[in-house]
Amino acid sequence: MAPTPKDYDNIYKRLQAPISKVYDCGKKCAPYNNGEPVCCTTGHAIPIVEHSEYKLLKSRTDMWSPFKPKSAADRAEIADLKGSDCRAVECKGARHCERDNRSMACRTFPFFPYFSPDGEMVGLATYWSFEGQCWVISNLTIVEQPFIDDMMASHDLLFAADEDWRKTYRSQSATMRGVYSRKGKRFPVIGRDGKYFWVLPKSGGKMIPAKKAELMELRSGFPNFGE
Repeated sequence: MAPTPKDYDNIYKRLQAPISKVYDCGKKCAPYNNGEPVCCTTGHAIPIVEHSEYKLLKSRTDMWSPFKPKSAADRAEIADLKGSDCRAVECKGARHCERDNRSMACRTFPFFPYFSPDGEMVGLATYWSFEGQCWVISNLTIVEQPFIDDMMASHDLLFAADEDWRKTYRSQSATMRGVYSRKGKRFPVIGRDGKYFWVLPKSGGKMIPAKKAELMELRSGFPNFGE
């Protein structure tokens, strides 16, 4: 059973902390994405919400509306949603954002809960397809503990409402391991306690500690890497 609007209301209440109180990632990102943060324009990322979450959002604000495909690529991206529990939506843009009425996708981007091969939710990983576009992915050391805590707690609420979501993120984690193993590259994970780890390629998901200095080297992959 999908989470109810009430479930999403509870999730929103537990998912309040910003990624960082020091840095505004949207302002860092926007100059390199036509003036809009990459996560705030459907040209880069189309928000997907469950019908029940959309029902909650519509009861709170007029900021959201159904997404209208503008190209064949758009139509292909959302084709699998037909007949599902989810739908594509769009907001009025970053300049009109109501922070209390952001979707779960907005509040969590670019992170998802990372699961080890044995099924433990060990921390946070990022959606790798946005590397080079999302400033945060190149600046993981700015992520603060309250955000990590909120991510863990809010997803526990999500999984309690619908266990299928846990399966979704376990699958996402496995896919990420496969992608990076094929590349022969390691990828970073932020642990529950804010410590950093590398997941090694072709290792069965083995994790080793990562140094903050190593994570800071990722900034060279984004044009606006300076602090």
